[in-house]
Amino acid sequence: MTTAQLPPMQESADRIFVTPHAVIMLDGASAFVPVPVPASDYADHLGRLIAADLTTDPAADLTDVLAEAIRSTATHFDLRAGESPSSTVTIARERDEHLDLLLLGDNYVILPGGEVLTDDRMDRLDLEPRRRYRERLAAGHGFDDEHRRLLRELQTQQARYRNRAGGYWIAETDPAAARHAIKSLKPVSRSRWAILSTDGAYDSLKHLAVIDWDKYSAADARQLHGLVDRCQQWERETDPEGQVHPRAKRHDDKTLAAIKFD
Repeated sequence: MTTAQLPPMQESADRIFVTPHAVIMLDGASAFVPVPVPASDYADHLGRLIAADLTTDPAADLTDVLAEAIRSTATHFDLRAGESPSSTVTIARERDEHLDLLLLGDNYVILPGGEVLTDDRMDRLDLEPRRRYRERLAAGHGFDDEHRRLLRELQTQQARYRNRAGGYWIAETDPAAARHAIKSLKPVSRSRWAILSTDGAYDSLKHLAVIDWDKYSAADARQLHGLVDRCQQWERETDPEGQVHPRAKRHDDKTLAAIKFD
């Protein structure tokens, strides 16, 4: 496995954990409305629990492992539903000559043949503050005070749909969210590699049409870091106000993991 992160993990809300048979990627959600615990701390604790369980029992049911990790993390931080940090969770595990995948939230898994898996249920809500902030960015208003107000309003509205039928599901306080994760099982013989990506990396790479995934699957650490650095540089120098590529903030955390199977 090869990984790249920007900024480094100690400055990011993204996390990667590795066991002998699995890779776990998390993206702690940026909090524009105050929460009692930083999203980075939440994602870190959650990821460590998942990794520990999958190290102890490599064949454990992924849904059960995630549910218990959510429950334990919420208890550890004394969190309350709707008022807490949240995180995406993606698990890629090799088991019995298969690639066992679980996605909760909008990380991405890219597979040979151009297959892309993600959980886009939150985006499908199509809430008005999201449409509005993207329109304002495209019109050239930049990341101003009104933009930040719209993001706070957006997160307030999203909380009403979090972890409930007709809304979206994410790791927060409710272990039942794990039962709604997207799961897929692929023969390793047909999936010789997989790339895991947080949305901050994937969205920028897709916008720049830098999507030669087969090539990236064989990239070394320097080459993979060059990809996320290229995205960061483009955002900083070419589109610093989000007019060309409307997004919540100038630089989202960017994480990639390329996995190759023998």
